[in-house]
Amino acid sequence: MVFAADYPFLNIFWTMILFFCWVAWIWMLVMILGDVFRRDLSGWAKAGWSVFLIVLPFLGALIYLISQGKEMSERSVGQAHVSRAHFDDHGGTVASNGGAAGQIEKAKSLLDAGTITQQEFEALKAKALA
Repeated sequence: MVFAADYPFLNIFWTMILFFCWVAWIWMLVMILGDVFRRDLSGWAKAGWSVFLIVLPFLGALIYLISQGKEMSERSVGQAHVSRAHFDDHGGTVASNGGAAGQIEKAKSLLDAGTITQQEFEALKAKALA
């Protein structure tokens, strides 16, 4: 049985470094495979890259990063911009109408002005809360 006293500090440090490198390697393969499957490639090209990354992982990853590294980062930045634009658009539409509280407030102002009746106000309120 191995006790903590039998495992020197440098071995612990080396184990931590190897574990970190292993996690970084897995993350890099996930990023590469994600990029391969997001690209506009044929099914055969995607299958080829996938097999290449599985059969020869170090060589396949290095070749992919060398040949597609710049385009991979450009696609990633482009996707981030698209996601940000969708988020901003959605946030703008939600914030502009004020959500359910904003709709009820508008309906209340219409009720106070006499434009709508109490029944119409209740219907608008129920619709906003639904």
